Amino acid sequence: MPNAKVLEQKKAVVAGLSEEMKNAASGVLVDYKGITVEADTKLRTELRKAGVSYKVVKNTLMQRAIQGIGLEDLEASLSGTTALAVSADAVAPAKILCEYAKKSGDKFKIKAGFVDGRVIKPAEVQALAELPPREMLVARALAGFNAPISGFVNVLNGNLRGLVVALNAIAEKKSA
Repeated sequence: MPNAKVLEQKKAVVAGLSEEMKNAASGVLVDYKGITVEADTKLRTELRKAGVSYKVVKNTLMQRAIQGIGLEDLEASLSGTTALAVSADAVAPAKILCEYAKKSGDKFKIKAGFVDGRVIKPAEVQALAELPPREMLVARALAGFNAPISGFVNVLNGNLRGLVVALNAIAEKKSA
């Protein structure tokens, strides 16, 4: 039987993980086996700059943390070495980790992820990582809203331009 103090510490870790995953917009589980300490340090620094929380977690503690928060489908991914990256930004963890996975080859693998309480597969994590930045998506949406208005203005200007050209032609004809 485990020590009561150790058991309380583990319960606190599970509660913290559970809370962190509930409050995150997205998260990614990775298998980090085989990467060097230097590479891991660079990765952690990059994640920290992007506001992503990254930690190595025990699979048994992760299993307990995902119970009751709607992410039970992640259990299938809990084997081998596991690290969890979570963030309030839905794209940042996926983008950074997928880019790193490409560079490192087979040493670093995406296991699964979640976005807004829905579990996603590694291919979907990759698709999420390939989304353009938020600012670009907002700009595209605004351009879409602006297009009909600018088209309408061009039509009105075309009619006015045609009227001005016709009046100018009449004025030139009368003056000649």
